[in-house]
Amino acid sequence: MSQVLDRTRIQDIDALRGFALLGILVVNITFAASGFPIHLAKDPAYDSWLDHSVHWLSSAFVDMKFYLLFSFLFGYSFQLQMEAAQRAGAAFKPRMLRRLGGLFVLGVLHGVFLITGDILSVYAIIGLVLVGMRRVKDRTALLVAAGIYAYLFLSLAIAALFVDSTQFIDPTTAVAAAQETTANLTGSFSDVVGEHLRALPTYGLSLLTVQGPTTLAAFLIGMVVGRRRMLQNLSGNEAVLRLMQLVGFTIGISGGVYYASVGGNGDTAAVLISVLTAPFLTAAYVATLLRFMHSDRGEDVRQLLAPAGRMALSNYLGQSVATMLIFTGVGFGLAGQVSPLETVGFAVGIFVLQVLLSHVWLSSFRYGPVEGALRAVTNGTAPRWRVQAA
Repeated sequence: MSQVLDRTRIQDIDALRGFALLGILVVNITFAASGFPIHLAKDPAYDSWLDHSVHWLSSAFVDMKFYLLFSFLFGYSFQLQMEAAQRAGAAFKPRMLRRLGGLFVLGVLHGVFLITGDILSVYAIIGLVLVGMRRVKDRTALLVAAGIYAYLFLSLAIAALFVDSTQFIDPTTAVAAAQETTANLTGSFSDVVGEHLRALPTYGLSLLTVQGPTTLAAFLIGMVVGRRRMLQNLSGNEAVLRLMQLVGFTIGISGGVYYASVGGNGDTAAVLISVLTAPFLTAAYVATLLRFMHSDRGEDVRQLLAPAGRMALSNYLGQSVATMLIFTGVGFGLAGQVSPLETVGFAVGIFVLQVLLSHVWLSSFRYGPVEGALRAVTNGTAPRWRVQAA
């Protein structure tokens, strides 16, 4: 019975990770499909009520939510890595440093050659902080996470009150820059790489001001949840899950609606509200999926999503390969020619294909292709790839 319960727990985490992959793709694909998002500009070619509705729904319910879930699960898995090293009688720190080094290399290659922006290199750098804090008490970890959000509240509130963010964005200049970026994305491979490199300062500013700190906070919370095994052996009927839904949806949707309605990333006050409320909506999503997966109807969903989550790193990189082939001049060169709704359709199609391929791959192999390579770097030994017949 204990083995069954443990397997269920692992599938819960993998299914959540698979779910996070879809949300991350819906956000990331917009930066591959057009140069307008990176310049915070509105595309005059897609200005219908339907285009605005798709952007609004994504801003309210997807943006800034799913990277938090991915980061939380990274912190949770970090704790599992510590326990695995202890069971193997191996020193944890050298193993994790090798793993973070491998992630950093993958992240740099990913952000330069495949897509604008990257989270793996950020995870590798912030993961060093997590390694340094791995022995802190739960209370300390949670206080640091709370302190991060207090810092963000103060810094963004001051910026919203005293800095006019609109003075930094000239709509005409932004549109022209966005059109140039889109044209370069449909150019040669060197043009595409050049755009990725030019976007690094803008992306780096976002990491320093918002995404980096919130990622560390999510890491720490995930580590604490992993220590306390709070996601182990869930039945789906826990009162805390219902509370997470009630509070999370109430606060999270309110914040998301405000963020989407007043301008999204172009408004500092909107960013402030989103930063403070996005974790609540993320938690509500988690609680809802966990409750559903433990219902009679939801078991199939867990079985469907879990393989994609087991191969999350391979699928994350695979998403960027797919979007590069679809939108840039390396492939079909569709950047700037796809509406917001069609872009979401591409995201869903890519994800469905990845789910199917994950099932096929894991029927023969223990790990995803990138996971196996990273495991070899982490452990210093070649992984056993093939699934042994029962």
